Amino acid sequence: MQKLLFSLILIVSGLICGYILQQVIRKKTDQHHLLLPHLRKSLQRFSMLWIMPITFVGALWIIPFDDLRIALLPLLGSGILLLGGILGLAAALLLHKTGPQKSVLFCCGSFSNIGSLGGLFSFVFFGEKGFALLALYKVFEQIIYFSIGFPLARYLRSSDSDLQTGSRMLEMFKDPFFLVATLSFIGGICLNLSGLARPLFYATLNSLLIPVGLFLVLVSVGLSMRFSNVREHLVEGLAISLIKFIILPVVAGVAAYLFGLHTIQEGLPFKIALIGASMPVAFMALVAASIYDLDLDLANSCWLITTGAMVVVLPWLYFLFSLF
Repeated sequence: MQKLLFSLILIVSGLICGYILQQVIRKKTDQHHLLLPHLRKSLQRFSMLWIMPITFVGALWIIPFDDLRIALLPLLGSGILLLGGILGLAAALLLHKTGPQKSVLFCCGSFSNIGSLGGLFSFVFFGEKGFALLALYKVFEQIIYFSIGFPLARYLRSSDSDLQTGSRMLEMFKDPFFLVATLSFIGGICLNLSGLARPLFYATLNSLLIPVGLFLVLVSVGLSMRFSNVREHLVEGLAISLIKFIILPVVAGVAAYLFGLHTIQEGLPFKIALIGASMPVAFMALVAASIYDLDLDLANSCWLITTGAMVVVLPWLYFLFSLF
């Protein structure tokens, strides 16, 4: 119960701090439209480019690879992201949405907050081993976003069939977040396979850096929170919630069970697959909506509704894990 409360307090406090800071900046300066994006990106860059690589390397260093079925985790994670996008498109068709809104629902169905919230829950519930397995689960996440998600979002916006896949892939390989995440993953795996013992201080270091890094990401998200027009998009938000919190976890759970992940490491890979498949809409969906001039209010509403739903989803996951 302490772990559950800690997760909820960290999420709520991070988002509230960010939102309050946003309101203060809006009232105190006329340049808030420049200052807020700069501050948000600075917090994200500091956390994702400096803090999180240290934690990823340290966590992956000690993950056991005694069973090769562990390698199925990233394939499962990729499949869930793609399935979420397909279901988002299906929801858009059922709700008779236009091109820009159809594109938004695709992004909201696919893009999931695996890194920050998923990483937090995995670490708080299961420690560094859970955090490392979550990193393994999401290893292809950014590749899918940049090579499939963004080009398809642009395509669905209109009848323009020029996806510019090559340009998007080139941008991905130049992106510092992708490069740092990839190098951290490779570095952690190499250290794991090298047989070198991890320094004893690393456990204490990660226990501090992981919550701090994720808290900063949550603050950065709070800096961009907007509550306008949420009521107008309640139906769409509920449809995405159905996809995120019921359909995808069920599919992931069944697939993980069939893969035999419940028999490895006391069922930890199975539990991590459930966490990864149960995450809300990622902030990246708002980025896509902004870049391609989509329905930003719809994206923001789906993001807020699904993120707020974690107050219910997190205790449910905690209850499920207590049964194993």
